[in-house]
Amino acid sequence: MARIVIDVTAAVRQGAGIGRYARELTRAILQAFPEHRYTLFYAGPVRFSLTWAQAPGLRLRAAPLPEKGMVWLWHRLSLPVPLELFTGVADLIYSPDFLLPPTLPGRRTLLTVHDLSFEVMPETLPAPLVAYLRRNVPRAVRRATHILADSEATRQDLIRLWGVPAEKITVLYSGVESRFRPVQDPALHARVRARYGLGPWPFILTVGTVQPRKNYPRLIEAFAALVREGIFPEGHLVIVGEKGWQAEGTFEAIRRSGMAERIHWLGFVDDADLPALYSAAAVFALVSRYEGFGLPALEAMACGTPVVASRVSSLPEVVGEAGVLVDPESVADIVRGLRAALEDPERRAALREAGLGRARRFTWEAAARQWHEIVLRLLNLEA
Repeated sequence: MARIVIDVTAAVRQGAGIGRYARELTRAILQAFPEHRYTLFYAGPVRFSLTWAQAPGLRLRAAPLPEKGMVWLWHRLSLPVPLELFTGVADLIYSPDFLLPPTLPGRRTLLTVHDLSFEVMPETLPAPLVAYLRRNVPRAVRRATHILADSEATRQDLIRLWGVPAEKITVLYSGVESRFRPVQDPALHARVRARYGLGPWPFILTVGTVQPRKNYPRLIEAFAALVREGIFPEGHLVIVGEKGWQAEGTFEAIRRSGMAERIHWLGFVDDADLPALYSAAAVFALVSRYEGFGLPALEAMACGTPVVASRVSSLPEVVGEAGVLVDPESVADIVRGLRAALEDPERRAALREAGLGRARRFTWEAAARQWHEIVLRLLNLEA
């Protein structure tokens, strides 16, 4: 038995992305390995509850300051106030979100680095954020006992850009929740369409925060070409995701497209509605210029929806041959990929079956088992 502290701040603060990763991995860990003594630490204010966190003897510890206050204390002022002051003594501290808080000397630490977009594509992020991450993430990587990378692509970025020893990094793939499966109930489809103002027409779906790295302007241009060329004459485009940094370019692209009435930005969508939205889509597109993993593509495949994704960074690892891979810098190639997934019924059926099979290979239970094996190794404990 080990005393393990997990920082779940992202889980209570963020709905998608890292927030979902932190919630689902922690939930799977608690369920699969309840023999340890867990403390979940978080800095509020809480947007998403911790009702999912269940384990014998589980302790919850709130930070004395809100998240921004803890960021200033630990990562901007660099004050060495150890996390154990708030959580009690721990054998291992795990952070699923890029940064490590100060700890007592000799503490074993495990850190997840999701991507290095701020190094690979700094122009897609605000300059102050790039400076903050470039200062603090390398420091966390140096301090961590071991690193988890979301993909082999991220692992190679860490080795290539920062010279992190290969043996210090393990690839731990995300999972897809079991609730992501084909939704075939017409009444449920109709309710979800009505809830978000989507008519009966076919649509291409994309999911992710509205920011430059997601490459939405090129997707919008490709969609408009499909409609104008008669390939997708009745089609619409649905964008799910909160407004992020530098989102103006996406909304300007919508205005310029001449298709504004056919393009629907839904903002953040309730998680419970996502399986039906994925299932209702004619195609799911994730044509990002860079991804650390690309969980929405996996969720779409689990729902039986044909996927078109970029052939860069981590996405070929996730999608493999179960989707259509395209060059995210080429609108013409995005059009080609979408056309391939839309027009040929046999190709669509093959993509659906291949996607369902591939999605079954990625589970949070498997991720939790791998995480636990790494923890036991770091603590020199027997399985």
